[in-house]
Amino acid sequence: MFSTELYIQRRNELKKNIHTGIALFLGNTDTPMNYPGNTYHFRQDSSFLYFFGLDLPGLAAAIDFESGQEIIFGNDVDIDDIIWMGPQESIRNEASKVGIGETMPYNSLNDFISKALQQKRMLHFLPPYRGENKITLNQLTGIPVAELKSKASVELIKAVVKLRSIKDKYEIAEIESFMDVAYLMHTTAMKMAKPGVYEREIAGAIEGIALAHGGVVSFPVILSKRGETLHNHNHGNLLKHGDLVLIDAGAESPLHYATDHTRVAPVGGKFSQQQKGIYEIVLKANMDAIKAIRPGIPYKTIHLLAAKVIADGLKDLGIMKGNMEEAVAMGAHAMFFPHGLGHMMGLDVHDMEDLGENYVGYGDGLSRSDQFGTAYLRLARELQPGFVLTVEPGIYFIPELIHQWKDEGKFKDFINYEKAIEYIGFGGVRIEDDVLVTDDGYKVFGKPIPKTIAEVEELMNL
Repeated sequence: MFSTELYIQRRNELKKNIHTGIALFLGNTDTPMNYPGNTYHFRQDSSFLYFFGLDLPGLAAAIDFESGQEIIFGNDVDIDDIIWMGPQESIRNEASKVGIGETMPYNSLNDFISKALQQKRMLHFLPPYRGENKITLNQLTGIPVAELKSKASVELIKAVVKLRSIKDKYEIAEIESFMDVAYLMHTTAMKMAKPGVYEREIAGAIEGIALAHGGVVSFPVILSKRGETLHNHNHGNLLKHGDLVLIDAGAESPLHYATDHTRVAPVGGKFSQQQKGIYEIVLKANMDAIKAIRPGIPYKTIHLLAAKVIADGLKDLGIMKGNMEEAVAMGAHAMFFPHGLGHMMGLDVHDMEDLGENYVGYGDGLSRSDQFGTAYLRLARELQPGFVLTVEPGIYFIPELIHQWKDEGKFKDFINYEKAIEYIGFGGVRIEDDVLVTDDGYKVFGKPIPKTIAEVEELMNL
C-alpha cells in the first residue's frame, strides 16, 4: 500500500474533476472455482485500488462530490472467519490507512444508494466486468444487467482515465521494482527452450518465478512455438530443434502493477537464416518505434512507422512488393502485422481496458480506424509524460489468413503470395518492451532482456 496522503490526494483530484452526484466504487469479491469455499486467487478492482488502496474482498466505497463525504462499506470478520483466516483488522482501521474515517456495514449500502436515488442524486459508477458486481449494481439501482455498461457514467470514466493515465513517481518506482522478476522469467524461459522440453514446463517455471517473488503473472502466459496465434495459451507442444518459441509474459507486483514483455527463442540455441531475416525486421521495428517516442506525438504515428519498417523489410525478402507507402496506407502489411503496436500499462496489463478502450487509447476527437490491423490499435492518442506503454511489433505467418487473402485476390500488387506461402509453418516473431514517456523522450524499463540475435544466442548457449 502507498502512503495515506497519496490516496487522499488521488480522491481530491477526482473531486476536482466531478462536482455533482455520488460515485460508487464496487470492490471485487472472492469468486468460487467450483464450490463456494474454493476460490480463485483474489484480485481487487484496479480503480478501487487506485483510489482506496484496500486489497480485501467484499468492500465498496462512495464519494459524495457535493458534501465531500467518503465512506467505506464492509463487514468486520466474525469468529468463523478468524478460525479459517486468523485475526483481521477492523474495517475502520483498514479505512484509516487510506485516510477515510467513515465506515458502514456492507448491507447498509442498499439504503445509502436508495436514499440517493430517491433524492434524484446523480449516481456515477464505472462499467462492471464481473458477474457478481453486475448483479449487485442491478440490485442497487434497478438497471437491467444488460444495460449497465451503457448506463455507466461517462463523466466518471473520463475523470478516472485522466488521472490513472499519468503515472506518478510512486507508481513508476513500483513498476520498476518488479522488472528484475520479468528479466528472470524471460531469461529462464530462453534457457529452457531446448529440444525435448514441453512448452508447459517452461510456462510453469516462469509463472512459479512470479509467485516466488511475491507476485503473480499479470496475464495468462502466452508461450508457444505456434507464435502466429497471437494469444496462444496452449502449452502442449513438444519442442524440437529449429522451432521458434514466442514467450509473451509479465509479472504483477504485490501492489498489482504489471510488467509485459515478449521475446522469441530458437530451440537449440541458434536462429536459422530464414528466422534471422524475419527477426531482424521485427527488432528494427521495435527499436525504431521506441526511439520515436516523445510527448506530443500520436502513438498511431509510431504504429504506422513500425508498420512501414515491417513492410520495407518484407519487401527486401521478396514477401511484399510495390510501393510500401501505399501498401501500409491501404493495410496490405496487416496480413503479417495484424495488431496494434502497443497499449497502456499500469495497474492492469492493458491499463483501464475495463473502462473502454476508446476512452483510454483514443480520447475525444480521435476515431478508431476501421481498417483491418490498424483497427486493433489499442493506443493511438497523443503521448504525454507519465504514460507507461508497451512497444510490441510482430510478424506472423497465419496460414488461414494467407490462403484467404490469396483466394480473394487481395493486395496482389503488394503481396507475393508464392513467397509468403513458403513461410507457412514459420510461426511468428514479436518483440515487446515496456516504456515510460518522459518529459523529453522515453525510458525503457528494467535491465535489458536479451533481444539482439547475438544476445539471445549467447544466453541460450551459456
